[in-house]
Amino acid sequence: MIMAAQSILGRITQMARANIHAILDDVEDPQQMLDQMVRDYTANIGEAENAVAQTIANLRLLEADSAEATKNAAEWQTKAQAASAKADKVRAANPADADKFDNLARIAIGKQIAYENDVKSFGPMIAEQTQVTDQLKQGVMQMRGKLDELRRKRDELVGRAKVTEARGRVQASVNSINTLDPTTEISRFEEMVRREEARLKGHEELQASSLDAQFEELSASSRDQEIESRLAAMKSGR
Repeated sequence: MIMAAQSILGRITQMARANIHAILDDVEDPQQMLDQMVRDYTANIGEAENAVAQTIANLRLLEADSAEATKNAAEWQTKAQAASAKADKVRAANPADADKFDNLARIAIGKQIAYENDVKSFGPMIAEQTQVTDQLKQGVMQMRGKLDELRRKRDELVGRAKVTEARGRVQASVNSINTLDPTTEISRFEEMVRREEARLKGHEELQASSLDAQFEELSASSRDQEIESRLAAMKSGR
């Protein structure tokens, strides 16, 4: 029976692992994979619980049979005692009837012994089946604990996956911003403005130089006239 319990839990565990490996081999969506793992493991626990329920039912049947055999043994003992007492009571007056009642007592004692033997045979089976049942119950409790752990891990991994996905989208947006940096266009426009400003400044400087030259020419003409005027004055004696 103990080996049977180990076989039941071992087979269910192998099925669970096989299902998980099959999911992992064909994984596309991590969340779908984890959800399927939870569903499969839940189904495996259901199968284990059915096996435990059947084992408990067998144990209860053995206990009921043992209780029934114990009850029957006690009833046949009572019948044997009654028959023996009756034989002792009538022996002096009717030896033949006394022998008949003693034979009934012997038959009752035989029945009592048979049922007592049944009770003895039930004892080891009940003890072993009880041990098997306890092991299966413990195994199912462990599987339920693993299921809770699997669910927590599923929720954790799904949450981490969503955070990672969101970070990836943000990073992609940042990369896109870096690739199409609007400040680059502003820099180009600024450079164009600077060049135009420099060009206009050049024209202004050129125009200013031209005006300076004209004023210098005008000043030179005035000096020449002053010189000629003074020279004429000298010559005239003024």
